[in-house]
Amino acid sequence: MKIRLTRSFEVHNPYRLMLLFFVFLFSSNFINAQVYKITSSKVKFKSDAPLEVIMAESTELNGLLDIKTKQFAFTVNNESFKGFNSPLQQTHFNDNYLETDKHPTISFSGKIIDEIDFTKNGSYVVRTKGMMNIKGVNREQLIKSSIEIKDGKIKVNAVFSVLLDDYNIRIPRIVSQKIAPEIQIDLNAMIENKK
Repeated sequence: MKIRLTRSFEVHNPYRLMLLFFVFLFSSNFINAQVYKITSSKVKFKSDAPLEVIMAESTELNGLLDIKTKQFAFTVNNESFKGFNSPLQQTHFNDNYLETDKHPTISFSGKIIDEIDFTKNGSYVVRTKGMMNIKGVNREQLIKSSIEIKDGKIKVNAVFSVLLDDYNIRIPRIVSQKIAPEIQIDLNAMIENKK
């Protein structure tokens, strides 16, 4: 019996991407999975342009990590970012640049590609490789992360940048000196056994 995906289930919605990831993760590895979840987080972004610095942060990063397969999936709601220079700036962020009504989340799912022993306390620097989805655009991203393991808790820190043009985020010329074309991201998360 053949199973066909209809056009209505094409993967360009981040929620569908996460759903497919979790279905794959749990259907193929459920018996052996050792799944941990994010219990606290902070994601900050900074746009450092010639005429203005814009910063905002969210404490609502969600996600899972299978420490056996080293696969993960993270997502953050765009509307959870706070701290803009003005309410109007936050409105432009959601309505004009990320089109949050159509694309409510940013997601990153993939795998840790370096060796790491999650059963032992220690500090590691590893690379993660996966698909970043911003504004409905999927792009492969390689991100270096610092991981500290202590008594079964996993602390993650990653600092990386995102080019707006890579995700079809267009900045009007009139504000091009106020919004940087490259955005700096600083992610911190505590990941623990979900049981």
